Amino acid sequence: MASSSLLLNRSTILSHPSSFIRSRDLRSRSTGRSNLFLSKFGGYSRAFRPLTVRSVASDREVKDPVSEEGVPSTLNSSAYDPSTIASSIKYHAEFTPSFSPFHFELPKAYFATAESVRDALIINWNATYDYYERMNVKQAYYLSMEFLQGRALLNAIGNLDLTGKYAEALSQLGHDLESVATQEPDAALGNGGLGRLASCFLDSLATLNYPAWGYGLRYKYGLFQQNITKDGQEEVAESWLEMGNPWEIVRKDVTYPVKFYGKVVIGSDGRKHWIGGENIKAVAYDVPIPGYKTKTTINLRLWSTKVPSQDFDLRAFNAGEHAKANEAHANAEKICYILYPGDESMEGKILRLKQQYTLCSASLQDIIACFERRSGKSVNWEEFPTKVAVQMNDTHPTLCIPELMRILIDVKGLSWKEAWNITQRTMAYTNHTVLPEALEKWSLDLMQKLLPRHVEIIEMIDEELINNIISEYGTADLVVLEKKLTEMRIFDNVDFPASVVQLFVKPKKISHVKPKQKKLLVKTLEPSSMTVDEEVESEEVVSEEVESEEVVSEEVEYEEVESKEVESEEVESQEVESEEVESQEVESEEVEPEEEDLGNEEPTFLKSDPRLPKMVRMANLCVVGGHAVNGVAEIHSEIVKEDVFNSFYKLWPEKFQNKTNGVTPRRWIKFCNPDLSNIITKWIGTDDWVLNTEKLAELRKLADNEDLHLEWRAAKRSNKMKVVSFIKEKTGYVVSPDAMFDIQVKRIHEYKRQLLNILGIVYRYKKMKEMSAKERISSFVPRVCIFGGKAFATYVQAKRIVKFITDVGATINHDPDIGNLLKVVFVPDYNVSVAEMLIPASELSQHISTAGMEASGTSNMKFAMNGCVLIGTLDGANVEIRQEVGEDNFFLFGARAHEIAGLRKERAEGKFVPDPRFEEVKKFVRDGAFGSYNYDELIGSLEGNKGFGRADYFLVGKDFPDYLECQQKVDEAYSDQKKWTKMSILNTAGSYKFSSDRTIHEYARDIWISSLLCCHRGMQEWVLLSSCYTMPMCWINQVGIIPLVEVGSSPIGCRKQRYDLSRLMNEASSKGVDE
Repeated sequence: MASSSLLLNRSTILSHPSSFIRSRDLRSRSTGRSNLFLSKFGGYSRAFRPLTVRSVASDREVKDPVSEEGVPSTLNSSAYDPSTIASSIKYHAEFTPSFSPFHFELPKAYFATAESVRDALIINWNATYDYYERMNVKQAYYLSMEFLQGRALLNAIGNLDLTGKYAEALSQLGHDLESVATQEPDAALGNGGLGRLASCFLDSLATLNYPAWGYGLRYKYGLFQQNITKDGQEEVAESWLEMGNPWEIVRKDVTYPVKFYGKVVIGSDGRKHWIGGENIKAVAYDVPIPGYKTKTTINLRLWSTKVPSQDFDLRAFNAGEHAKANEAHANAEKICYILYPGDESMEGKILRLKQQYTLCSASLQDIIACFERRSGKSVNWEEFPTKVAVQMNDTHPTLCIPELMRILIDVKGLSWKEAWNITQRTMAYTNHTVLPEALEKWSLDLMQKLLPRHVEIIEMIDEELINNIISEYGTADLVVLEKKLTEMRIFDNVDFPASVVQLFVKPKKISHVKPKQKKLLVKTLEPSSMTVDEEVESEEVVSEEVESEEVVSEEVEYEEVESKEVESEEVESQEVESEEVESQEVESEEVEPEEEDLGNEEPTFLKSDPRLPKMVRMANLCVVGGHAVNGVAEIHSEIVKEDVFNSFYKLWPEKFQNKTNGVTPRRWIKFCNPDLSNIITKWIGTDDWVLNTEKLAELRKLADNEDLHLEWRAAKRSNKMKVVSFIKEKTGYVVSPDAMFDIQVKRIHEYKRQLLNILGIVYRYKKMKEMSAKERISSFVPRVCIFGGKAFATYVQAKRIVKFITDVGATINHDPDIGNLLKVVFVPDYNVSVAEMLIPASELSQHISTAGMEASGTSNMKFAMNGCVLIGTLDGANVEIRQEVGEDNFFLFGARAHEIAGLRKERAEGKFVPDPRFEEVKKFVRDGAFGSYNYDELIGSLEGNKGFGRADYFLVGKDFPDYLECQQKVDEAYSDQKKWTKMSILNTAGSYKFSSDRTIHEYARDIWISSLLCCHRGMQEWVLLSSCYTMPMCWINQVGIIPLVEVGSSPIGCRKQRYDLSRLMNEASSKGVDE
């Protein structure tokens, strides 16, 4: 549909928005190729529509392409005055009803307001997609099991720059915007940092005008809603979809088949076919993601699962077998019920694997359909990686690799070599963990049953990897080769192929054998005229020939060839595998009595251990199957290279990169902390910092300004007052806004060490109890210690920690001797909306994981951005935050990452001596200071020198004394409010690096690579921008985009480079490119 069709009368759109939206429904458009593409040039389409591209890396790379198309602006438009908005809200309240017509209460006001905002988003949404379709741009696809979006209303109207107008419109209707916004439940699509990062990335992709989509699953009941009772954490199903979701649009015409189980057969066409089994449908639900002050609106596509109505067994139902009748529907729908279903049972494991495959299969089918549609009649699969970049967020989407191979080979008819080349150039993997238990492994037996064709493909990839390793390291040093093969294989505890086994089996040594002896093969009893040496050589050749029959050349097509029986007795010896050849006993008619048979020695690692499960290592498959592997913080990326994937790094160093995480400054300071945002804008003199966070650094020169200090503290206190009310509402506890707000909010896990924090609080409380009232007041700064986060439902130790925190809080908060000197609060059901309230009010935030175990963290960035001072270890992004904010503005303690292994070894040898204060705290807990609950299992995990669940694996006891001393420094600094306020300002000033905009520029430049030669119209300065990936390398001038052959393979980054224009033109001409 031509963009001119969007030039509709605005009053028509506003008076009949629903009909307009349906007429422009995303994906409901012609699949014919736009006549924008007038000619083919160098393998790419030549476009004659001008495109403006900025030349500054920190700016947006593509300048709001939607506005180039003549779309009526949703920004600063008179059509969006408060009265018109109020009319639109009333329209939806009446004609898009979800509630009875008699009242306009808050829930109804929320839905009507959201639907009004959605009208504006859909106009931009469809126009953005139209633009991508016509330009046939390279598009990034971000696949993640989690997208922790948070509430959408305030974020959407903020990005549209309509907050004030919507507030006024709702005021006209008798409501305030903040109250209406609180009616929206958080979308229950994630749990922790993984999902929050994905959502920040989508915001930055839209804001920076990068062509991209997100893909995830639409979880009906989320992870769980957390209730806190006297027994600790209680889990109940999330209810976020119970009232409906006004932000999503179901695409009933976008469905894809997904198969499980079945078998693999070879069809008459010679291709493999995966048939039978269980078949479901994945249905698309789309959510618009608007950019900030741009009309670019990208898409988050979530899959739900179902089966056709015909799969409901009416006969069984009418026979009273109701569960059986609905079995197919229940099996399909439960795939998208829960995020991370418990996997201790086999049923739970099957469900998790089904979830991961559903995400991968449906998303790739959708991506391929888009590629084919945009390619028109002539689909060139070699161009697929130049149009598609798939980013796998952690190992959950790993099955994208064999699934893309399956589609390309079995469905599209490509050869193995072609498909593998395309797959590797398309896929990229972000690693988020160094914890061994978090590097996913799946049972080979389970995967073979559920996904038989994919196991065949993974076997081929594994064999190709083994050959690659052998080719690289040779067979001279078998010890090195064994180490590499054991570490790098995709399979774990699975027999090696016979060709590999042969390399490690020592040949038989026969002494004193006369030359030219006649001998008999025991198996055939036929004489041989060969010498022993000749026969060994012959048998090796035979073995190779047999193997060559069993493996079809990967350069032609990937087909499995059945092993054949050899019927002729004359060639019977060719049946013998290499192991059999080696193990044959040789007898000779003329054997010397000195002849000696030493037998074979086969290393144990070549064979599987029947006592252990056979596994598929998903992280290894990610590394092998993609072209890029990135960590998410500098220290994490070094650990990935030097430890987790060291062998891979040595083999393919060019694959490994660092992409330090970031967070969107729109949601995490501009919208959630308006008081502080206004202060920053006032003192810097511009609000450009919301897009270019480098401008936050200008606060450094103002850090001693006393007037700024007064305003800064006033904003912090205002935010603290909101939290005081929130805590009273949610927990019943009354806390003082004059106390320091000390916050640790994150997923509950032993390595994140909430246990260290609460034990430190217990020590503080014990010391207080030992003092007089006067001594307490003079010795301690008042604190409100706030915890939040969910413990996984089956993670027993994490749930014990939650119980312990709540018990400590119940005791301290009711102790009249302590009063407001110390409060401990566990905020139930921590989510994005709670974070948006707590983080602006925070003064100290704890990021105290065991060094080397946190990949990055993103909450530390949000806290620093909001002027919170951090206490933490040198772990994850803490390292870089400390560098940016200054060492004096970060409270550092604890062992360093390189020391951890040695400290654990020392503990195992019984050499660790615990600090007396640590022993004192443990005894205090065991003596029942916090109730009658038995904490022996929890405290016992910190004791002993070895054993599962023992020996203080996360070094709480080791770091405890250093932690206490560091907390003393915190008290001293907070007592000097002038010093503390300066530290707070410098944290915000130093947080500029940790914008997700910077991270996304780096992904685009280094991973989703496609460089652009750009210039502003009317200028003779040409700029190479590697961070623009929307087109292949090209000239941009007044007539449009002209593809250019690649000038160089290594990206220059985002720095400007001057070029002599005539020389560049001559170079281009010499490469066959017209001026």
